[in-house]
Amino acid sequence: MARQVPGEPYTRVSVEEANEMLEHGEGVAIDVRRQDEFEAGHIKGALWIPVDDVIPRFAELPTEGKLLFICAVGARSGLAAEYAAAMGADGARLFNIEDGTPTWIEKGLPTSYGKDK
Repeated sequence: MARQVPGEPYTRVSVEEANEMLEHGEGVAIDVRRQDEFEAGHIKGALWIPVDDVIPRFAELPTEGKLLFICAVGARSGLAAEYAAAMGADGARLFNIEDGTPTWIEKGLPTSYGKDK
């Protein structure tokens, strides 16, 4: 169930909730892990912007729709969402997929490998 924690400029969602948003074309997934982690398996269609690049590459983020950040366990993705908020992104558009990519893959949700989108 989507939830907001006081002090966080984003909403936490499960992999199932994120998948539903993506299936309905409500936004885009942004994988903030290292390249080797991304290539080992990621959300189909995800943008790859490592957490340390979110601020310098902020202009590459879509200006419309939800931004669903994901990493392995929800820590780096939460930080990336905070960076996006600090750069001026509306908190209502920011989501942290707190279950992480391993859970996404375990549940059989749409996944790509290597450099494929």
